[in-house]
Amino acid sequence: MITYRRKDCFIHRLSGFTKLVFFLSWTVTAMLTYDTRVLAVMMVAGGILYGASRTEWKQVKSVFGFIAVFLIINLLAIYFFSPLQGCKLYGSKTVLHVFSRRYVLTAEQLFYELNIAIKYAVIVPSVFVFITATDPSEFAASVSSMGINYKVSYSFSLTLRYIPDIQNDYNKIRNAEEARGIEMSRKAPFFRRIKSMGAILFPLIFSVMERIDVVSNAMELRGFGKNRKRTWYSGHELEKADYAVFVFTAVFCTAALVFTYYDGSRFWNPFQK
Repeated sequence: MITYRRKDCFIHRLSGFTKLVFFLSWTVTAMLTYDTRVLAVMMVAGGILYGASRTEWKQVKSVFGFIAVFLIINLLAIYFFSPLQGCKLYGSKTVLHVFSRRYVLTAEQLFYELNIAIKYAVIVPSVFVFITATDPSEFAASVSSMGINYKVSYSFSLTLRYIPDIQNDYNKIRNAEEARGIEMSRKAPFFRRIKSMGAILFPLIFSVMERIDVVSNAMELRGFGKNRKRTWYSGHELEKADYAVFVFTAVFCTAALVFTYYDGSRFWNPFQK
């Protein structure tokens, strides 16, 4: 399951606030740029970061398939609704294949959707690293120590803490559906599996809503939010390594955005003559 497991490595020793700042800055930079060169560097750096965090494949493989399917559906939807979007962005049209009068496969469209795929490859590993390398309790304490209201930091902590529980609920519902004869394994056709997994969505939503109601009632009964401040059992003061990550994040993200926008556009155009 995607959950925090303490490991003795550089990333795990960083403050939760440091990881949050890096994660948000990294994600915003990846979303803003469409420069393939910048995205390629970020993708390689993200792979190195993923390896340095010692995140095990078995921790993320349960949702990796969903992300891959979502990416494929997203790319197909982009082409279905706007098959010439890449041509509009790059100002040229290099036809590779003609399917119909409306649907034409162009090099510009493929390049545009390649950039979107690389964006996923940049952001997804950082999400995995942030979730699997951040202690929820320490994260809440670190964010609160930076002056952010403890109610906000505690909500982030609960989100991280209950991700494994949501995965567990999903597996229970899936097993119950399979016990009723609904095939969701690889034996079933791909689209039938997608349709069957969609049936899990509503029971999972109701399960999550019930869990939220139970937790909120328990916190209210214990007087959560009554006082303006609270103490924390887990805490992590910023160290030299945290400040070094802050500096690296600021320099890297600023350089990436400057390199992206230096010519006035966030799209790198290899088709421009």
